[in-house]
Amino acid sequence: MMSRKRNGPQPRRYEIRFTRAAERGLASLSKSDQRRLDAAILGLSGNPHPPGSKKLRGAADLYRIRLGDYRVLYTVEEDRLVVLVADVGHRRDIYRSL
Repeated sequence: MMSRKRNGPQPRRYEIRFTRAAERGLASLSKSDQRRLDAAILGLSGNPHPPGSKKLRGAADLYRIRLGDYRVLYTVEEDRLVVLVADVGHRRDIYRSL
């Protein structure tokens, strides 16, 4: 039996980009935390608004996902299919720069 190729609409994939602050925040974490956060960030390419993501008040188009004690702050550019990761850090520090 031959498998058929699905001709339905292809899921939209978003490009993931990082700010310098996000790169620094991610690099400062332990390797195990980096892997966990990397997996969640890569998941944003398929669904930029996963369950549990929340739009932040007082910040234009800024969203966050929670991963244990860490937060990933990001924006979504729907027209260009880009997720820009603005910052990554511990929950006690991440909101201070807003």
